[in-house]
Amino acid sequence: MIVTFDLFSALTDSRTGASRVLGDLAGTRGWSQSGEELYDRWDGHNKALQRTATTPTTFHDVSLEALHRAWRDLGHDESYAAGDLSLLEESVADWPLWPDVAAGIADVAADHRVGLLSNVDDDLARRTRAHALVDPALVLTSQRLGAYKPSREIYARAAAEVAPERLVHVAASARDVRGALEAGLATVRLVRPGHVLDETGPRSSVEVTDAATLAEAVAGV
Repeated sequence: MIVTFDLFSALTDSRTGASRVLGDLAGTRGWSQSGEELYDRWDGHNKALQRTATTPTTFHDVSLEALHRAWRDLGHDESYAAGDLSLLEESVADWPLWPDVAAGIADVAADHRVGLLSNVDDDLARRTRAHALVDPALVLTSQRLGAYKPSREIYARAAAEVAPERLVHVAASARDVRGALEAGLATVRLVRPGHVLDETGPRSSVEVTDAATLAEAVAGV
């Protein structure tokens, strides 16, 4: 069995990592918003654009357009966007993993091959701290699969990529849980701060609040 993890919700505390960078930028430029406020505005546009993104559009392209829109919304100079995105992408190596991740993945990896299933480009995935914890041959990105979450297509292509082995996906965000379940993947929800499920959306029958219990949960799927 192959077990994939969502990169920027289940494994990485991306809001904390990116907000530090954006907070420093805001302080330097005298902007009134906090790093968290800037991140939330950018992330909202990122998620919206990913819903309709298709290849050959890259994750970098989506992120840049999202940053342009965020700065435009807030009345900031859009000419900063390209340089600001470069800083964010470079900083990804410093974005923290959730504290339970390293041990939790190691426990799962004792019995199964583990990988990532993420909307990022290949080079960005390689910069993350999570990349070193999984099988590099199983880093299933939007760039590799040619589709973006939450489209069912990315999950179907991921399952086909690892066939005939069975794929189980560990997701945290509402759209990832919903996308994986609607595509028919066996799905474990790993609860993370700031992520709540859609009230009308499907729910995984297996849910854990700590990665330390993931190995047991995956075995029971």
